[in-house]
Amino acid sequence: MAGAIGAVSGIALGPSAALADAATPRTQGWQPVPAPGSTPAAQLRRIAAAGPQLAWAVGEEGRAGASQGRGLAMLWNGSAWTKTDLSHLNHTRLSDVAGVCATSAWSVGQPAGTGSPLLRWDGVTWREATFPGMGEPDVRLNAVAVGPDRQVWICGSRGGAARLLHGDGQQWQWLDPLPVESASLYRVVLRSPGEVWVGGDQSNGGGWSGLVARWDGAWTVLPPIAGLRLGIADLHSAGPDDVWAVGTEAGIGGPPGRPGNPALGHWDGTSWTREEVGFTVGSLSAIAGDAQGRAAWISGWNYQDQSRSTYLHRDGGTWTVVRGPVGAAPAPYLNDVTSVPGTTGFWSVGMTSPTPAPPTGAYTEHLEA
Repeated sequence: MAGAIGAVSGIALGPSAALADAATPRTQGWQPVPAPGSTPAAQLRRIAAAGPQLAWAVGEEGRAGASQGRGLAMLWNGSAWTKTDLSHLNHTRLSDVAGVCATSAWSVGQPAGTGSPLLRWDGVTWREATFPGMGEPDVRLNAVAVGPDRQVWICGSRGGAARLLHGDGQQWQWLDPLPVESASLYRVVLRSPGEVWVGGDQSNGGGWSGLVARWDGAWTVLPPIAGLRLGIADLHSAGPDDVWAVGTEAGIGGPPGRPGNPALGHWDGTSWTREEVGFTVGSLSAIAGDAQGRAAWISGWNYQDQSRSTYLHRDGGTWTVVRGPVGAAPAPYLNDVTSVPGTTGFWSVGMTSPTPAPPTGAYTEHLEA
């Protein structure tokens, strides 16, 4: 099993990152919210909120044995989650969602037949949308972001290269390939209409290292985040010298399926610093900013204490472990966390246990800060 965070060559452990009261993690108002209607095994992978009265969450349901299940989409109307009918579609998984208003939401997913699907919410249901490369067997759409201007940014791959697809719902354009060989992109986030950040991993010969890059008309690739098979699941940019990245370091050896180590890195404009997390076995899945654009909440999974959901909260310059509600699920596993525009609240989503097999179900928590 890989060593504790900070023990990787080439990464400094920042003194400013020490966790407050890591031995006695606190609670801070997270509450479970029922997400009924899905067929086990089910999970919600990503969530997007347009405001307190509107949010979307996507994932998969009906996984059992060799079955990969089918796509799952849920809608928040301000008082309850309801399952959205996807019977007119044929997708095994929806992997990401983004939206800013009732008629401007987008989702991407696993290939159905050939190529990855792109879905658009029309205010009532999800419909498949066309784009350049639709149906091509090597096209993968992995993550999506939408700006206040309703411009859509999708990261994935085409022609064997990692790249961005950009459009407004009518016209689309594949941008220049990311100038990194053997790269995979798993997350795309917007800091401003012309500044787009992506995260993932890149092959380094014997494994892979964390990858973060910026597009502002051309690519700027940050130095790799070194680690023992480390991948970046999400990132948050408060500026070119204040970028946070979260993920998992798989390490080397051990039985198949063994948990890795949570990874948290900070870019100060010059170099990456690996930060203390407060637990050493598990993962970090997503990061969300507050109303001022500062990194605020991280969703995670603490393998050594699975009785409640696990978060990191940043207050000032310190990341603190925060636990979710007791008894809300057998062993909740969080995949994503996001802020609620126009409020100080946040949503998180995932599944009721870390194993995607029945009776695991979709799971959500809400924080009214």
